[in-house]
Amino acid sequence: MTDSATPDLALEREVAALIVEALNLEVSADEIQPEDALFGEGLGLDSIDILEVALVVSKRYGFQLKADSEDNFSIFSSLRSLAAYIQAHRTT
Repeated sequence: MTDSATPDLALEREVAALIVEALNLEVSADEIQPEDALFGEGLGLDSIDILEVALVVSKRYGFQLKADSEDNFSIFSSLRSLAAYIQAHRTT
């Protein structure tokens, strides 16, 4: 069993594919590196993109990501941090 702080590679790839599909990005899921930033210089997502990702994550994994959460910056800092959060909180 994997440590909840370290998501497995399959979940990271699944979340990357979910982001690409939800936002109609012109990159493949395999091009998103686990430690690259999702905001700004990394993937270049903005706050509207993050809201869209939060919605699809909530629907797919059965838990709510709140827009006003103080943890959102760290949760969405990278693919790996988002996948780790999903792994720790998912209900489905």
